[in-house]
Amino acid sequence: MLVSALPPLLLLLLHLSAWAERPPRIFLSYRELMETRTARSFSFGFNTSDYRILLLDQDQDRMYVGSRDYLLSLDLGNINREPLIIHWPAAQNRHKECLLAGRGRADECYNFLRLIQPLNRTHLYACGTGAYQPQCALVYRGWRSEDYVFRIVSGSLESGKGRCPYDPKQENLAAIIDGVLYAGVQVDYMGTDSAIFRTMGHKPPIRTEQYDSRWLNDPLFVGSLVVSESSFREDDKLYILFRERSLEGENGPAVLSRIARICLNDDGGLRSLVGKWTSFLKARLVCSVIGDDGVETSFDQLRDVFIQPTQDKQNPLIYGVFTTLGSVFRGSAVCVYSLADVRAVFNGPFAHKEGHGYQMTAYTGKTPYPRPGACAGGFSVTGIRSSRHFGEDVLRFVRTHPLMYSSVYPVNRRPLLLLSDASYTYTSIAVDRVPASDGEYTVLFLGTDRGTVQKVMILPTGPEETEGLTLEEVEVFRVPSPIKNIRISSKRHQLYVSSDVGVTQLSLHRCAAYGDSCADCCLARDPYCAWDGKGCVRYTPSPTRRSRRQDVKHGDPLRQCRGYNTQVDRGVSERLQIGIEGGSVFLQCDTHSPLESVTWLLQRDGSGHRKEVKLPMMAGGALLRSVHTHDAGVYTCLGTENGFRRSRGKIRLSILPQDLLEKLTTNPSPMPPPAQCPPPRRQKPRPATPQTEGN
Repeated sequence: MLVSALPPLLLLLLHLSAWAERPPRIFLSYRELMETRTARSFSFGFNTSDYRILLLDQDQDRMYVGSRDYLLSLDLGNINREPLIIHWPAAQNRHKECLLAGRGRADECYNFLRLIQPLNRTHLYACGTGAYQPQCALVYRGWRSEDYVFRIVSGSLESGKGRCPYDPKQENLAAIIDGVLYAGVQVDYMGTDSAIFRTMGHKPPIRTEQYDSRWLNDPLFVGSLVVSESSFREDDKLYILFRERSLEGENGPAVLSRIARICLNDDGGLRSLVGKWTSFLKARLVCSVIGDDGVETSFDQLRDVFIQPTQDKQNPLIYGVFTTLGSVFRGSAVCVYSLADVRAVFNGPFAHKEGHGYQMTAYTGKTPYPRPGACAGGFSVTGIRSSRHFGEDVLRFVRTHPLMYSSVYPVNRRPLLLLSDASYTYTSIAVDRVPASDGEYTVLFLGTDRGTVQKVMILPTGPEETEGLTLEEVEVFRVPSPIKNIRISSKRHQLYVSSDVGVTQLSLHRCAAYGDSCADCCLARDPYCAWDGKGCVRYTPSPTRRSRRQDVKHGDPLRQCRGYNTQVDRGVSERLQIGIEGGSVFLQCDTHSPLESVTWLLQRDGSGHRKEVKLPMMAGGALLRSVHTHDAGVYTCLGTENGFRRSRGKIRLSILPQDLLEKLTTNPSPMPPPAQCPPPRRQKPRPATPQTEGN
């Protein structure tokens, strides 16, 4: 009766608390991370800010970073090794005009680099906000990374309108495909006209319908991917992920996450939709959890995406980081989507507003041919070579029905990872598939708004069940700052992280940080790490097993570390500690993991057996507030993790009676007189050395 009377929101919070993440097995501060020698940081200090990793080029071993007034080319192996730098400030007169227009309060009147894409093997295309006057240019980077050239091509500077935002606070996306630029961007100075644009190259410029909230309604662009949908090149599509204000109903959430798609060969219409997309469709991305009482909590703010290729090139996986919008409940979630499920929604019914309340319903009327959203000349539209040949009924339908009725749900219809009771949220994501001795595992690298990166391993626990194990959390910047971008290089086993204060490069693994025993290495369950007989080191797949010990699935040291566990227990020596009767005593017990539970055993003086005792636990040990002589004995601290128990310390506690202490204090033993030193022997004065005049 008491539970059922609780308000729905409280019931929801109680349910979600069961989804709370486990603490990381190890946490490293920035100083501790640097001491492992597995990370490097780069920044200009106070000269610039707002670093963004805009391009990772593993073919040329370079990473291109944009910041305020600077464009950087960094070495992937060592980001501090001879960085190549282009200083690209806004024109001085433009900077003054921006300040006079009142835009300088939030530090916007600079050139913030927001776009950099490879144009060909030797040139990049880069754009910046230009103090509210976007500008773009060609950047020459040479044939090879060893050329060490990085400069703006003279005379290539041009307007960046429709390619780069005016406001540095506005998010954008861009992709150059076959020399054609596709951009999701705010087009105008005031930020009221948002569009998905196609410019440059040999194709005609195309955009979304202007000032039509059915197409785009104050969107914030997050990511994109290009997919070859069939053996027909004409079926190639660009998928765009973003969030926007909702028009589905007054009672719905204020912001929804979307996935849209367009055909790369779209030429626009002939009479209607001239210069507009004829293939633009969008659908809702749902990332939610349903409580035991049926209440659904949606994570509607899409923050970042990661596209993971699979063996089927036409069906990559889309990992998305979502957060909640409300101020009462703060949470984050990671949801995974199959592109096959996305296609099924785009092949389903269109959304249609009708009836007294203009509610969204499934369109049941006749759908024109070819099906709206199909690509001209593709697999399903072989008789029409260009979208300019589409009939007016098709174009009218596309203009008024860009939204699909069904939503895209994640794999298994629930989040892969949920964070519900933390004081922080996730901001960015990178994903790696890691081979281990007992299978292949998915590892997520998640940036947070408190400036840390978490490494979370997804452990399958059933046919459709998984568990997220947080292996480590590290502070990646000296000054904590929310993580903006994460890029991963599986080839180099490196992670690259950016924020307002700089860029940090760190290894995907720090195996030695888990501990110096086989049990610690096994309990970590890190697929990157294995015990080689001497230490916890990086695991590399090999036909010969040798002496490597690894158990990611079960983390069982009893099976994997036979012969090594006894060595650890023998290394625990007994320490003597003395307490005063009536006083307090702190018994130190250092565990290597916050996941380890502690049990204390006591063998009293004169007793031949040990028994478990309940002691007041504190960080790093237990506190006995008022000890007596009967508390003396040998205290053994046992740590238990994942069913594995081992000794963490032995303390022989001796208690001095209070009366003995008072006796020693009031009647101190007479001290022997100090030893008398013999008087110093007198030495005869040495005769003076004769001086000669003039010396």
